[in-house]
Parts: sequence; C-alpha cells; structure tokens
Amino acid sequence: MSENKNSVTNETSSAEEGMSVSAELAQRIQDELGENVYLCYQCVKCTSGCPVGQFFDWQPNQIMRALQLGQEDIALKAQTPWLCAACQTCSTRCPQGIDIAAIMEFLTREALEKGIEPSVPKVDRFNKAFMREVRLWGRAYEPGLMAEMIVQDPGSGIDDIGLYVKMLQKRKVGFLPSLGRPPDKAKPVPGAAEAIAYYPGCSLHSTATEFNVSTQAVCEALGMTLIEPKGWVCCGSSAAHRTDSDAAVRLPMENLALIEQSGFTEVTMPCAACFNRHKVAQFEIRRDDGHKAAVEEELDYAYQDSVQVSTVTQSILNHVGAEEVRTQVKKPLEGLRIVCYYGCLLTRPPQVTEAEHPENPTDMDKIVEALGAEVVDWSYKTCCCGAAHSLTRPDIVLSLSGDLISHAREAGADAIAVACPLCHTNLDARQFQMKVEEPMPVLYFTQLMALALGLPEKEAALNKNLIDPRPLLKSKGLLAA
Repeated sequence: MSENKNSVTNETSSAEEGMSVSAELAQRIQDELGENVYLCYQCVKCTSGCPVGQFFDWQPNQIMRALQLGQEDIALKAQTPWLCAACQTCSTRCPQGIDIAAIMEFLTREALEKGIEPSVPKVDRFNKAFMREVRLWGRAYEPGLMAEMIVQDPGSGIDDIGLYVKMLQKRKVGFLPSLGRPPDKAKPVPGAAEAIAYYPGCSLHSTATEFNVSTQAVCEALGMTLIEPKGWVCCGSSAAHRTDSDAAVRLPMENLALIEQSGFTEVTMPCAACFNRHKVAQFEIRRDDGHKAAVEEELDYAYQDSVQVSTVTQSILNHVGAEEVRTQVKKPLEGLRIVCYYGCLLTRPPQVTEAEHPENPTDMDKIVEALGAEVVDWSYKTCCCGAAHSLTRPDIVLSLSGDLISHAREAGADAIAVACPLCHTNLDARQFQMKVEEPMPVLYFTQLMALALGLPEKEAALNKNLIDPRPLLKSKGLLAA
C-alpha cells in the first residue's frame, strides 16, 4: 500500500491467514479517477454523515474496505452505489481527501461495463432514459422521461399521477421538448462583454418556471444584464456521471465553449446541479491535460478557460452587494421568519465549487436578511433532500425532505428559501405526499427578492408554487388581502 494518493500498488498481498487481496479494481479506480482507495483508514466519517445510509445494503466505509480487499462482488453488486444521492458529503468530509462520491459513480459505470445487472434497476432505467432524451433533444424533456419510465416499468410512477396533474394545472410541465443545439461556430454576442451569460438549465423552462421568471425580473431591477446563449445543451446532471463519464465532461464544456466564443466572461446558473456539473467539468480539464485535449478535439475548439461560473446568489452579491440590495428594498419582509436551505451541490465539494464555507454557507442568508426578513439559523442548510431520487426512489425523498420541513418548523421558520430546482421540487411539490402537521411554503430566494423590491406580483410568480405562499404573505401584511 502506498501513502501517495497518486499511486496504487499492483501487487497482490496476502494476510497471515492466507487471504489474497487483489488490487485490480483499486487500480482501475486509480487509473480513471486518480483516487487511491488504500488511503482510507476507516474513520467512518463518510458513513456517519451519509443522509441516505439508512437505505443502503453496504455502508460507504464498507464499500471502501471491499475495494481495498479486492472484493469486486460486494463493490459492484451492492445497491449502495446506485442509491448514492451524489450529495458530496462524504467527499467533502473525508480527512484523506478521497472523492468517495466519484468512486460510487465509477462503480455503477463499471458494473454496467462488466454486464452486471444493476442492483437498483429503476435508477439505471432513469439514467439511461435521461441520457436518451438529452441525445434526442439536447435537453431534458420531463414528459418524455416519465412516459418512458412508465412504459419500461408498468406501475412505476402511478403514485405520482397526482403530482403530475398538479404541475399540469400550474403549467409547469412543457408539452413539447425544447431543442438545444450549439451552433457549429458561435459568433460574438453584442454586449456580451458588459453582460452576464444566463444558463437556465432544463428545469427553469418547465418545473422551475417561477425561478426563471423571478430571477430575470430581479436581475433587471438591480441593473444586471442577463443574456441567454442560444443553443445551450443539458449539463447531463447526475445521470451522465453514472453512465458516461466522457459525456459528463463534454456536455458542460460544450456550453462553456459556446459562452466563451460568444464573448462572455461570466455565466450565472440558477440550478445547483447545473452549477456543480459545470464546475466539475472545469475542475477536470484543469487538473487533467488529457481530458482537456480530448474535449477540445471533439469540440474542435481550444478552450481558453476565461469563463467564471457563478450561482445567482454569487452574481448578485458580486455585482450588486447585499447593502445595495438593502437600499433598493421597497417592501421590507418584516415579520417573516425564513430558514435558508442550500442543498448539496451549491457548495460541495469545496475544491470544485470553491466555496469558502461548504458546511455553513451564508450567501443566501445575507441577501434574505437584506430584504428585511428574519433569517433563522438552523443546522440543516446543506443536508440532502433526496436529490434526483425523486423519480426513482420517492420514499427516500419523502423521508429526507419531510425531515427538513419538520426541522424548519421546529426552528420557528414561517417558510424556507431555496436556490435549487431539485430542492424546490422535493420540498414544495412533494410536500402534499409527506406526513407534515402543517404545510410550509418553500420559495426561491428570488421570489422573496421580487416581493421586497416592490416588483409586480406576477414577477414573483407566486401562483406557480404548489404550496401556495400567498396566504402566509397576506397574514404578514406583505401582500394585499
């Protein structure tokens, strides 16, 4: 065993009792990811902090031990890699700096490559269906995705018909797919140098339309010019990382190349998954010249790495600042108690997101406090809501998100502010399926900003939330009765 993260022994060692330990799988992980599984000394931080651990058959530290011992049957046939929510908690907290989440994703790809039947078939079907939609349209298409999963697994999604109907009623599901195809050669966009590229991601044109509407309205009110590049494609989300590691880098890089060629130096991304996946792609090409060369050859473009990838909260704080936001508030949100929920991917892992405080972020807190609301501190800012398991294991989502709703209520909050479409869907849209004593409004922080800045109510798109926040806001005197 080597203490160097960049080195894994190829030798097969034997314990005193004669048990053979194969390093073949560990070596493949080293070769593809640059991760040395032998650095794990079983501190169990990955397991103790895992929000999905209760649903696993083998805990994360046990998977790591199986890899160290060359027990491929355990590592490749376990449910754990398929049920991993990719929340990055383990990778962030590992004292040895091992990217355990990336190893879990590697194991699902390796199992498929070896022809091993997925231990959680529904997750595999979702990943493949998602990537098929992306190949067809260039972007995710929720109705097509749901229909394909139901056709492949009759009975799947039946419990979600009520959710689908509610979203249809709110006009939050597109009937036709939106096409995304980068131009063969992108041309400079007039005014790009003074503007910020706006990458909405697939969700903001459908299930997260209120985030899209309120973000654009708020940024315009604050004097920030956003321009959506034409032809952007889906980032691949978590599905690409589990099925096609090349696409997981190539898809985000197609967007960054388009944005760079268009003349922008910054792109803001409302979706946490989109932000994280683009930051991961940047991280990969910066640390691996081979990755960069392969992507550039495929894109036929020499990427200059001149684009800053930001969240909307970062863009607002960097270009406007909390104090300036405070001066533009016309209707202070006085009397409204808010907990800010960041979710997993806005801050983790810090070596990728460059977050200064990945476990206790404060960007959203600063903005909401500047709006005049009371920001309630709580210990669940970055706890996982269940993420992409919404369509594959809703029981996981209902458990984790239901706990978050309960903890927010226990903290004394009136509502939850979020900055992620996946988090909003799990906390807001699925709340009617949870066992909560009292519904709690879940708003995008930009909806709160639109309200406080005195913008027309339609710019806050409050009518789109499934848990209607307007009765609460009227009771606080923040909306006309």
